[in-house]
Amino acid sequence: MPDVSGMLPLDDGHQMYWEQWGNPDGQPVLYLHGGPGGTLGASGYRHRWDLGRTRLVAFEQRGCGRSTPSAANPLVPLLEFTMAKLISDIERLRRSLGIKQWVLNGVSWGSTLALSYAQAHPERVSGLVLFAVTSTSEAEVRWITETVGAVFPEAWDEFASFAEIHHPSYTRGSGRIVKAYADLLASPYGQLRDAASQAWALWEDTHVSLGRDPVVRDPRWDDARFRQAFARLTTHFWSHAGFNDPPLLERMDRIEHLPGLLVHGRQDVSGPLRTAWELHRRWPGSQLVICEHDGHGREQMTAHWESANNTMLDRLS
Repeated sequence: MPDVSGMLPLDDGHQMYWEQWGNPDGQPVLYLHGGPGGTLGASGYRHRWDLGRTRLVAFEQRGCGRSTPSAANPLVPLLEFTMAKLISDIERLRRSLGIKQWVLNGVSWGSTLALSYAQAHPERVSGLVLFAVTSTSEAEVRWITETVGAVFPEAWDEFASFAEIHHPSYTRGSGRIVKAYADLLASPYGQLRDAASQAWALWEDTHVSLGRDPVVRDPRWDDARFRQAFARLTTHFWSHAGFNDPPLLERMDRIEHLPGLLVHGRQDVSGPLRTAWELHRRWPGSQLVICEHDGHGREQMTAHWESANNTMLDRLS
């Protein structure tokens, strides 16, 4: 159990679950989970930090996990889910906890959120540690939903065929498949929404499982509420390039003075290394660790993540 946890009232009637671990007098750190639509799971992220030196805070993003209302509910309007809203939620949490500055620790989509928040509030950030780096640009979204189909042609054919059969106007090569799935997940028909979420989940498992035979199924998909919230939020944010305009890489001057540690896998086809590399090139205060044999996670990257976290604590102590 976390040392402290609670529900923080937000605007629009939302409430956000948050938790805290470690030393209340330690270096404040904010962990940002992946997705969009992920959760904190069993809070395993806490094992990546030295809790004797860290005041480790985390939350489940609006619509996710224990935060309410759930984005799995089709009656919850997606207008309430933008990057500006997520940044505002983080600021509300920071103020409620009386924290002046914190380190941002973002994983996958969480790295997009970390960069977005840091660029909006650089004075509130003391450093960033990013793992499986993404910026959710339109090019990245097109890669993960369409281009990478060249690596998995059988799975992508099934993924695209579902959209062609059920969406009134989508055909491959014409229109964006992520937008087609976003539309299907907004259908008034519950069975279609559920089937679309299952098709989306299978595609997620396929590209994340590169190098594993058979494809490793994420057990979280067995929870229909989680699966539908995840698919709905992912397609929503991805359809809008994470609501970052201009793109994050074009405004790195806002945080170029901050220290940053980046950990990325060479074999990550879900989020190719190019984004982490371009981010590093535009960020003089950053260091990039490339894990040659890892994809979107796994053992080598996790070890480097822990090392990067300790390095950041040492640097700020």
